[in-house]
Order: sequence, then structure tokens, then C-alpha cells
Amino acid sequence: MGLSAEQIQSNWETFLDNIKAHIPGNRGEQLLNFYKRYEERIILMPAAHKKEYHSAFPGGYVDHVNRVVRCALKQYELWKEEGCDITTFTIEELVFSAINHDLGKMGDKDHEAYIPQTDQWRRDKLGEDYMFNKQLAFASVPDRTLFLLQQHDISYTFNEMLAIQTHDGLYDEANTKYLKAYLPEQKPRTCLPFILHQADLMAARIEFEREWLPKLKEGKKNLANVKKNYTLGTKPNSSKKLSTKVKALGSIKSDGLKNMLDNL
Repeated sequence: MGLSAEQIQSNWETFLDNIKAHIPGNRGEQLLNFYKRYEERIILMPAAHKKEYHSAFPGGYVDHVNRVVRCALKQYELWKEEGCDITTFTIEELVFSAINHDLGKMGDKDHEAYIPQTDQWRRDKLGEDYMFNKQLAFASVPDRTLFLLQQHDISYTFNEMLAIQTHDGLYDEANTKYLKAYLPEQKPRTCLPFILHQADLMAARIEFEREWLPKLKEGKKNLANVKKNYTLGTKPNSSKKLSTKVKALGSIKSDGLKNMLDNL
């Protein structure tokens, strides 16, 4: 997926408009000043380094964040309709968390997190258009996010901290103690972290549905043709190859697996 210059600029305006619309007062002004300070970097940032991951292209970060905000607001309405207690957090907290959930991907004040990949082989063979900046000290994305906000005197609530910290859900083992607790008193007292996590997943999946799934469906036809001509014995008339295949299949105890391999 690629974005035109017009799309990138439009996304940036939407990004700033979301701050203006949902984060009022001094904190909203501080957040706007922060993003305008790093505008040249953030407006063109990817959200990942590898094509098969979400939004790994120039402008991908803002594109992803805007989608997360939209999905989060829709998830909010769904949770409300289903009778969940949405009084435990505010819309401001929801949007603040969504806008800043991946902020740590910008790096720090002096270093970008993702820089152009210099190894052509990795670009061509692995789809890595970007690589991690080795000059940047390691920190998890949530940890760096919270540090950046604190470093620039942008306050956040306990709810926002919890949502940002756990937005990757159980994909991150560090979140187990928050999201996999069995005792009621150890579970989060708000559904905000779950809404943000679901919005993040939905945003990434939407991109997959639009960009990758059609390509995979198209490629499946070609893949099927290739598989028709492929067997464990590459030359059907070769008794040596055939005996190797029979021997290999004979050592497999699972009938299901044997049939699957035999049909290759």
C-alpha cells in the first residue's frame, strides 16, 4: 500500500483535528505543540519496518493511528449498547490513548526508530523497507511512549497509562499480569484497555483485508497450478524417486497426513 502526498497531508490534518476535537484545554495545546514540533518526522513515519506488518510505508503511522481512533469510537458505542460500564473512563481518555498508543515508534528526541533499509537483499527478499536505528537505545513501544509524554510534560491519567501499556494485549507477555488475572480484584477496573486493543487489532486487520487478502486470493490460482505439477517424486517414471516417496509415506503413521502428502 502506498499513499499520495495529498493523502498523507489529509491524514495529518485529520490527526490534528482529532486532538482539537477531543482533548481540550492546556493538555490539548501541549499535545498539538508536541506533534507540530516533530511534524516532519511523524507525518512520513511508517508504523512498522516490514511490508507484511501493518502500515509499513511512508505516512503509514498516521494512517494507522487515524484508523485506530475511528475504530475505538465505534467500539465504544458497541460496548455501551451491550450494557458495559463506560462511565469508568471518558471519551477524552479513549481518544488520547488511541492517538498516542504507538507514539514510541517515533524514537526519541534525536533519533528516529525506523530508518531506510540499506541492505538491498533484505529489501527485495524479506520486504524490509526499513530497519531499526541502532543508535536508539532499546525500549518497548509502550514504555517509550509513556517516557516521551512525561519528558514533554504531557500528563496522562491512570486509565490512559494502563490502556497504552497493554494495547498489544496478550501478544505481549508483559501484559499477562493485567489481562490474564483470575481474581476479580486484579482485573482492570475499566474496559478502556480492551477497547483500545480491539481497535488496534481491527485497524491492522482492515488494512490486511483491503491490501493483502486480494493479492493472496489472486496468487492462490497460480499457486494451485504450481502444486499440480509438484510431487515428492519429481520424475514419475523414476523408480528410484517413486520408491523414495513410498518409503517416506510408509513411515508416516497418520493417515490424514499421509493422504495430504500423497496428494501433493
